[in-house]
Amino acid sequence: MKIHYFQRYHEKENVATANTMLLLSRLYSYSSDKFFRFLKSEFFSDSFEPEIVFNLQEKSVESIPDATITQESFKIVVETKMSDWFHTDQLLRHLKSFSDEKYKVMITLAPELMKSEKKIEFEEHLKAYNATQIYPVMHVNTTFEGIIDAIRDVIDDRDSEMQEVLDDYLNYCYNDKLVIVSDSWKRMRVQLAGTTFNFNVSENLYYDNIERGFSAHDYLGLYKEKSVRAVGKITAIITAVTTEDGIKYKAELGELSDDRKQQICKAIEDGRNYGYVLSANRYFFVDKFYETDFKKITPRAPMGTRVFDLSQILETEQLPETPEIAELLKSKTWG
Repeated sequence: MKIHYFQRYHEKENVATANTMLLLSRLYSYSSDKFFRFLKSEFFSDSFEPEIVFNLQEKSVESIPDATITQESFKIVVETKMSDWFHTDQLLRHLKSFSDEKYKVMITLAPELMKSEKKIEFEEHLKAYNATQIYPVMHVNTTFEGIIDAIRDVIDDRDSEMQEVLDDYLNYCYNDKLVIVSDSWKRMRVQLAGTTFNFNVSENLYYDNIERGFSAHDYLGLYKEKSVRAVGKITAIITAVTTEDGIKYKAELGELSDDRKQQICKAIEDGRNYGYVLSANRYFFVDKFYETDFKKITPRAPMGTRVFDLSQILETEQLPETPEIAELLKSKTWG
């Protein structure tokens, strides 16, 4: 299927597939090196070298040409579902899409990973198929969030254009419920908060543009001066949109109380001090922002958001209370 920008389909699976391919095509257009790093890290082995190789006087069987330009052949086949609704017979029919490519990958993509028994069943058939092939097909089962995390790993703070594209894709996935929230308990989203840091900490809230997407997370970190300086556990997420009839509120998480409405109004007023017009924003309320010092050891401030797996950083499967998380992060660093 040829990719066109802003293409829309009636079936959600087609929209999800088209938008994911659009994301990958944008990554390739932005940086072929980062695109191939993404493929290599997520779908291919270390021996995979997809970039074009220029050689001088490469010896062949009967001659030595002055130069050669080569590229390893590869093919990726993608099957997208809106849930774990993959069928082994359909996936086996997809194997006919491959021919004599050296590197072959079948990606099964959905909001959630395949059930283990279903994955085992398909891969047993795939093993039998591969026994008849010179070059085997590798199966990679992943999620939309997995794609997002993998791309986030290969782009950095200087890639502001690609960060915006990824944020837009994340917003699409969030709105269409393609990101599962089951792992939110261990995720900390880090936001820049230099100008408004003191207000955010004193009011225990942070605001962002309502159009900006985000994956589910239970913790919020505030970054300024080369470090995450505060962390809090989210208790409520509320949107506020200014209309001719006043402010329209919507609780996405937690309770919409009068106190929280007053805090939002206070944030709108405070934002004017910095030239901010908070007409359509999302407000994240935390129980309390606790002081921490989670240092960034590489140059430059992050251009966009960063999401961290606290269970990996703190090396635990059961997170402690927020004050202890804040204290433990003081001995950790990130790049």
